[in-house]
Amino acid sequence: MEKVTGIGGIFFRSKDPEKLGKWYAEHLGVEMTSGVWRQEAGPTVFAPFNHDTDYFDRPEQQWMINFRVTDLDVLIRQLKKSGIDVQTKPEWNMPEIGRFARIHDPDGNPIELWEPATHNDSK
Repeated sequence: MEKVTGIGGIFFRSKDPEKLGKWYAEHLGVEMTSGVWRQEAGPTVFAPFNHDTDYFDRPEQQWMINFRVTDLDVLIRQLKKSGIDVQTKPEWNMPEIGRFARIHDPDGNPIELWEPATHNDSK
C-alpha cells in the first residue's frame, strides 16, 4: 500500500512572512535556506505566504499541510478508489521540483501531496 512518507511542507498565511519566518528561526530553530528546512526525514518546505494568497482555496484557511510521497500515481489511484476527489493540474508538474496533487480532508482543509523530482526521474 502506498502511503505518505513525511511532511513535504507547511504553508500558512502571514501579514509579514519575513518577520514570521525570522521568529520561527529564532525561537524554534527552524532555519530556512531558500525556503527549505532540512530535517532528518528529508526536505520540508517551510514558507509563510502573504496573508492575501489564494493558494489555500479558502480565505479563512490559515494552514495547509503538504505530505511527501514516493509514488504519486499509486496514491492517487488508492485515494480515488476510496472515493476521495483528487485534483491535479498540468502546471503542478514541475520537473525541477516534482509533481503535486491536492485533496481535502473531511473538514474541507486542503492537503497537498508532493512527489519530489528525485523520485520521479523516470516518469
